[in-house]
Amino acid sequence: MRFSGKILVVAICICGLFVGSVLATEPQPPGKKDRCPVCGMFVAPYPDWIATIVLKDDSQLYFDGCKDLFRYYFALPEGVNKGARGEIAEIYVTDYYSTKLVPADKVFFVLGSDVYGPMGKELIPVADKELAETFMRDHSGTRVLTFKQITPDMLPAN
Repeated sequence: MRFSGKILVVAICICGLFVGSVLATEPQPPGKKDRCPVCGMFVAPYPDWIATIVLKDDSQLYFDGCKDLFRYYFALPEGVNKGARGEIAEIYVTDYYSTKLVPADKVFFVLGSDVYGPMGKELIPVADKELAETFMRDHSGTRVLTFKQITPDMLPAN
């Protein structure tokens, strides 16, 4: 059987769309009974602060803010064993300005600001670096960092 070039291109595009949709790790909103695994707080009442870890099995862990997400993340062992960082498919945080979930590696975190989340002092995720720097100046922040730059000793105490 012989395929024409156009049919082959269409077939490849359709397969690409199918594979892309199967591999997508889009976060789902939390249910009313979903609790933060760090503090036990119900997270659904605080949609502007939700952060989530999507695992490779498509299950999700929800957090009431970035501070608890980072506490959980830093407590995970390295590797690919069950319960380790290697089981994470994606991490999302809620952008402060748009209140939309954004991949955590695409935002900037403002530390030390005067803006409080549901659990007190919080790391504020902002999707644009210039906006993050403006937010830092407007809200007495101390630093703007990426996900990979944050260390456990930088997390707010409360």
